[in-house]
Amino acid sequence: MQRDWNEELQSCREFPHTTPQERILRDRALYKVTSDFVDAAISGAVGVINRCIPPINPTDPECFHMYVHNNIFFSFAVDSDMEQLSKKRAVETNSSTESGNEAASSEMLPGGRMDSNEERCGRSSIGESDSITELAQGSVETPLAESEQATYASANNDLKGTKAYQEADVPGLHNLAMAIIDYRGHRVVAQSVLPGILQGDKSDSLLYGSVDNGKKICWNEDFHSKVLEAAKRLHLKEHTVLDASGNVFKLAAPVECKGIVGSDDRHYLLDLMRATPRDANFIGPGSRFCILRPELITAFVQAQAPESSKSVPKSGGEVNVATGSSKSEGEVNVATDSSKAAVVETPVETESHEAATSGDNQGITNEDKNKADTECASASVKSCETNEEILFNPNVFTEFKLAGSQEEIVEDEENVKKASSYLVDVVLPKFIQDLCMLEVSPMDGQTLTEALHAHGINIRYIGNVANGTKHLPHLWDLCSNEIVVRSAKHILKDVLRDTEDHDLGPAISHFLSCFFGSCQSVAAKLTSSSQSKNHKKEQASHHSSGKTSKGHARWKGKTSARKNISSYMNVSSESLWSEIQKFAKLKYQFELPEDARLRVKKISVLRNMCQKVGITIAARKYDFNTAMPFHTSDILNLQPVVKHSVPVCSEAKDLVEMGKVQLVEVSILKSETDPIKLKGMLTEAYTMFSEAFSILQQVTGPMHREVANCCRYLAMVLYHAGDMAGAIMQQHKELIINERCLGLDHPDTAHSYGNMALFYHGLNQTELALRHMSRALLLLSLSSGPDHPDVAATFINVAMMYQDIGKMNTALRYLQEALKKNERLLGEEHIQTAVCYHALAIAFNCMGAFKLSHQHEKKTYDILVKQLGEEDTRTRDSQNWMKTFKMRELQLNAQKQKGQALNAASAQKAIDILKTHPDLMQAFQAAAAAGGSGSSSASFNKSLNAAMIGETLPRGRGFDERAARAAAEVRKKAAARGLVTRSHGIPVQAVPPLTQLLNMINMGATPEAGDGGEASGEKREEANGHHNPNGAVDSKKDESTTSKEGEAAPVGLGKGLASLDAKKQKTKLKATS
Repeated sequence: MQRDWNEELQSCREFPHTTPQERILRDRALYKVTSDFVDAAISGAVGVINRCIPPINPTDPECFHMYVHNNIFFSFAVDSDMEQLSKKRAVETNSSTESGNEAASSEMLPGGRMDSNEERCGRSSIGESDSITELAQGSVETPLAESEQATYASANNDLKGTKAYQEADVPGLHNLAMAIIDYRGHRVVAQSVLPGILQGDKSDSLLYGSVDNGKKICWNEDFHSKVLEAAKRLHLKEHTVLDASGNVFKLAAPVECKGIVGSDDRHYLLDLMRATPRDANFIGPGSRFCILRPELITAFVQAQAPESSKSVPKSGGEVNVATGSSKSEGEVNVATDSSKAAVVETPVETESHEAATSGDNQGITNEDKNKADTECASASVKSCETNEEILFNPNVFTEFKLAGSQEEIVEDEENVKKASSYLVDVVLPKFIQDLCMLEVSPMDGQTLTEALHAHGINIRYIGNVANGTKHLPHLWDLCSNEIVVRSAKHILKDVLRDTEDHDLGPAISHFLSCFFGSCQSVAAKLTSSSQSKNHKKEQASHHSSGKTSKGHARWKGKTSARKNISSYMNVSSESLWSEIQKFAKLKYQFELPEDARLRVKKISVLRNMCQKVGITIAARKYDFNTAMPFHTSDILNLQPVVKHSVPVCSEAKDLVEMGKVQLVEVSILKSETDPIKLKGMLTEAYTMFSEAFSILQQVTGPMHREVANCCRYLAMVLYHAGDMAGAIMQQHKELIINERCLGLDHPDTAHSYGNMALFYHGLNQTELALRHMSRALLLLSLSSGPDHPDVAATFINVAMMYQDIGKMNTALRYLQEALKKNERLLGEEHIQTAVCYHALAIAFNCMGAFKLSHQHEKKTYDILVKQLGEEDTRTRDSQNWMKTFKMRELQLNAQKQKGQALNAASAQKAIDILKTHPDLMQAFQAAAAAGGSGSSSASFNKSLNAAMIGETLPRGRGFDERAARAAAEVRKKAAARGLVTRSHGIPVQAVPPLTQLLNMINMGATPEAGDGGEASGEKREEANGHHNPNGAVDSKKDESTTSKEGEAAPVGLGKGLASLDAKKQKTKLKATS
């Protein structure tokens, strides 16, 4: 049994929603119905494109076919000329039959097509003046490209407008369920069927708007009141327009919208392609669907409003903007431990101020309550007045005739111009600055698009972003690669649209080989003949009195099947990249360099292309240096790409936003070390995130992106509270959800692995943390390539982990690699470069190289002074670190000088003792001869003999009787002193180092074990907060040189540090033995 999608959806919207539990039930029902509708729409759209479902108007051109399947209405998103469409209908009217569904479709299509059909006609309609200008001024290629842009833009805008009115949630005003499916080069719009639209004549059901581009406008007072209430929430202005007869109508929505009453007596508003005003920066003939984003409108209204109105509670649209911005910035978390708290600082600064304001207002006494109420009432009236001044007329800069005075029209145009200028002059530079300062750090094309949209920037401005980030290689590469992928996507969709079913695999593999390799055209010999044929066809089509439209021209290739050769075989690498450069210049106003095909990051671009088109390829290592990297067997599947209007839970959104405010205050209080207040803030944040998590689980189920965000924030709260085990549990949930919902290679999944590694490191499970870090690095390099600041930040985290387990050499390598990346990508004076220098200073401090620590911290301080100024807290912290490192360096030098003087005095004392005890000297010599021939023992005996008698005594070979007796004597003395001896009678350390012997004499005590003196010396230095970088270097020169031969020292490090590493490894070996 087929489901009535529209009845289910509208019934769920009419559920009561006064209490929290009622809102949860309503949101769950809406989410369930809409998700099921999207699933059914996907399967139906695939059937429509594969021609498994018959159209309801088979006599119309194929591009104008309409389908009804499973109570869902399907139509192709086609941009064509309304006049040519009417001519085509007039020509085909004589041959059309009037029976059943065909009669119904012929009634609706010419001028009164309701529901989705009206939406298609509205999307297909172009003003006559615009189309004439396009055909007169543009070349043959330009109108086609603009037509393609308008096709996609109109459907996208309609979906955005539907979402906006759904979120406005005005009682009595309904919208249809909608989804956009891109598959095999076609874009299909799926909508729920309007009740009664397919039965009988419904031309009298239009109550609001126009179906013929403003020639006749309908108006209803009841309908207008509902639309006006929605317009106030969407910052749209009530204005007057004229129809073709000169009648004046007062509207609060675009002229081409259609307000219809269905057979269920509900009021439906359709065709919302211009729910926001047109972009004044793009008012040319080919830019009629270039509108401003709702996020920009909200940001502009907030910027223009006075400070007093900022305390007014936000509307639904404003909350969505904050959530979108936090989502885009939340995708680029985990750089260091502190960055996890900084993730939520930027999007909620204004909200924290509002929360503080509301908290202060709660403390007003009862005596002042009346005064406060009156002041608030007057302030709200003023704010309403100011908000009325910042309302936008959606019909300015269009072909529709506006009524009213000229001053009012000019004022409306100025408001739209101000908003457009605000986008170019304020929002874009601020966004570019945030990119440069890494406050926003997109990893791939998808996260870049989300970040642009969250800031209210249309994707057509990506060329401006690329030009503004030329000095940062990773950002320029990211923007240029996204432009290349989007341009190639449109070309590939044209190829797929004209490809038969059996040629899909060869067509995609050939296109990818041309895109990434140097593939030549298969039909190179037939190129000239095919071009001449196409030229003749174009000339014939120009003289055919406009029978076929621009949209129909793209479909013509399917009906006239290629007999010998497919169109994709005419594509070569040179022609493809030439078309990509032309499209990038036309659509994004961006000049791709000549060597663009050599500079693209092939793995990242391939991943992005497959995601945008829906291609599934084989998982193998591709050789992009060959002429044809891809083969037909590499193309596994082609899947639909979907955009939908699934509703979100506003209740959980608000709780998450308030929890973010608490997290920001927690990060502030943590530096002020107020434990009581800190615990209270953490408890409040945990409660809010837990409630949001519970609500979302009831509404959407556990596998949803918003649920993953709640788990991440809960993990942050538990991390700040010191509950590492709880943080790991929540982070593990987020990791699983991100892998299921976003994919294994999504940047959010990589950041989940990074956060998990940091939490494991907090539990001292460093080996497990390093495994998670390696996974995060792999995924980050896959999505963005190895050259990205987030990769360098992950290197710093890995270095800190290696540093904590004592592998200083590996830690230094990671830190120096991070420093190289940041200097190359961000510059030598970037703050992130200063972070690398500070991390290196800390590492050198742990190794006892305080001089190098001071040098690197000095570079950190210089960068911070230049970027932040001397009064910034980070600059002052760096200055304190410099003082600490300098003080430790001076203490180490003083200790060295004192140690040298002490060694000289002790050496003289030892010589005096040995002179008075020649038997002890002979015992040492005999033990040295019997114990081995180490270079350190020989040098010790030679220096000792030289000090005693001025010459070197010859040493016997092998073991003679005297040596044996001497060894036995030494063994007895060692046993008497408590020294441990080996089985063959030689002490653990036959000849102790000179420093150990001197310490024994000075302290009047014997070592407890083999190298106890050395260990005690190190312990004393560590107790003072110092590590001696030169200790035991002279006595272990041979070992240090051997260590250097076995493993090269890290780049940029001196010889002393390499020997220090050798000493550390030797000490570790002795401890294990």
